[in-house]
Amino acid sequence: MTSATVSRQASSGLYIGGLIWTLVRTDFKTRYHGTIQGFVWALMKPLTMFLVLMGVFSFIFASDPAYRVNLIVGLFLWEFFAQGTSVGLLSLRAKGFLISKAKFPSWIVVVTSLANALITLAVFWVVILATLTLSGHVPSPLASALFLWYLLHLTAIVIGFSLAGSVLFLKYNDLNQVWDVVLQAGFFVAPIIYPLSILPERFHKYLYLWPPTPIIQFARQVLIAGTTPSLKAHGLLTFEAAIVLAVGVWVFRRYAPRAAEYL
Repeated sequence: MTSATVSRQASSGLYIGGLIWTLVRTDFKTRYHGTIQGFVWALMKPLTMFLVLMGVFSFIFASDPAYRVNLIVGLFLWEFFAQGTSVGLLSLRAKGFLISKAKFPSWIVVVTSLANALITLAVFWVVILATLTLSGHVPSPLASALFLWYLLHLTAIVIGFSLAGSVLFLKYNDLNQVWDVVLQAGFFVAPIIYPLSILPERFHKYLYLWPPTPIIQFARQVLIAGTTPSLKAHGLLTFEAAIVLAVGVWVFRRYAPRAAEYL
């Protein structure tokens, strides 16, 4: 490899790094510019939803002392999935002008669109940690490490859905409406407001096919119940996340070259 080639690669890496930082910073400023409380509004929706759901369902599941903590963990993880996939689906359409004016990998637009959801999730982790501490469920170092491992899987799943959705939305304009319906139904498929144990065990395997379900269940196990899922369960989770990401990448590569035609 010649010095000129190395120099070009280094320059390309710096250019892409600078572009990613610019897109992330611009997204953050654009989203919260002109708002009174700024970033606080990003936390209000899930917090308000938590208070409403807790007020309603805590009476139904009053016998479960960990219900409130389970609810807040499940709700915040779901919020990242729902927000990330929804924003990712719209990302290419929203920033289509960049694709036609500059030459860079279009997947960068999709991935950087998830930055705000990731920042919000990081703040949620502080809220979750404080809630766990106040409730007497201080996570161990292993539990915290496993939780971060699950977040990496969830991020890969969100990227997979976003990559596929972003290019398909350019061709099928009703896809965002379809995805909204899927998210509404998926909220009740995932065990967010109810413990999975209330359903017959024969149905559990079907619910685990919905990607947020194992993430939520495993996070609750390590953070609240103090148990660790089996190695087989972790392997299946990794396999599911890898499949979602791989399919997303495949769909994106197939349709992205013609993205400019649909803008």
